[in-house]
Amino acid sequence: MQHTIGYSDIDFDKTGKQTGFLNLPLSVHEDAWGSLPIPLCVIANGSGPTVLLMGGNHGDEYEGPIVLGDLIRNLDPAEINGRMIIIPAINLPAVKAGNRVSSIDDLNFNRTFPGDRLGTPTMQLSAWVHDGLFPLADAFIDLHSGGSSLSMIPSAILELGEDAELAAKNREAVKAFGAPMNVVISNFGDPRTSTASAVKAGLITVATEMAGCGTVTPEAVALCRRGVTNVLAHLGVTEPTTDAVATGIDVPFHTIAGTSAHVLATDDGVFEPDHALGTEVRAGQTAGRIHCLTDPRREPAELTYKADGILYGKRHPGQVRPGNCCLVVARPELT
Repeated sequence: MQHTIGYSDIDFDKTGKQTGFLNLPLSVHEDAWGSLPIPLCVIANGSGPTVLLMGGNHGDEYEGPIVLGDLIRNLDPAEINGRMIIIPAINLPAVKAGNRVSSIDDLNFNRTFPGDRLGTPTMQLSAWVHDGLFPLADAFIDLHSGGSSLSMIPSAILELGEDAELAAKNREAVKAFGAPMNVVISNFGDPRTSTASAVKAGLITVATEMAGCGTVTPEAVALCRRGVTNVLAHLGVTEPTTDAVATGIDVPFHTIAGTSAHVLATDDGVFEPDHALGTEVRAGQTAGRIHCLTDPRREPAELTYKADGILYGKRHPGQVRPGNCCLVVARPELT
């Protein structure tokens, strides 16, 4: 990995379990020659595939880091056939701050791929993953939640890409996760995400959205733990467990169909939604309203849905400003 900035005490070719850090050079006012130590673990045994597992892409999404920390502590190398590269808190400054974006350069790690080895720390991190780790891996598991601003139906996420054969493999891996909902995303066609870049690099890719609201629930952690175990077994790295969900589970796929899937705030105020997650909604139906608490004479601004489907995501903080995402609708995938 000499083409990337930073150094690690991990030998990626060594058998067994190693825990250490990526040390990313960080020169700031209080530490001229310091480093940013990103926790890293490699578990290797046998000749199976290499899987890159990542949590903490956003620092206010906690199920992934919890589950990956459990794996690092408890997994015996003798239990696997292949190699697992585990990074439980990739965006460490954001994780430490409990924030979506880095506290160092205010960048969203998941909108910086393929990165820049000579850029800001977040750009250097994404370049390290893209240029240093993706070429080592056969598959990628990226564990997200809704973060502080969204509550979401726990789901496994499919990124399709342009390669039909890889898209089919991704679909099967997503089904193997065993989430109560499978969702196809495109992030408005933004190619700068970790999953879009991983698919472009040819990796079998699975992502998640585990609940959200910037908190942790036992149900979401259990689902995330079981799902990661299922995908590792599906890829042949581990043996299936007794509580594994069968590969190919019959959960229908939904899709977030462009900008019409999002209900955005039009005013400053407090958003009152009309429906719970999982509710079937229709285009033109009232979605909720924004109340102006500082001027009770004003009528609330009414918001409506622009697409048919299932209410998949809902804003968590009540206070909104124009442009905030209040609701997200996912419709059944067209076949």
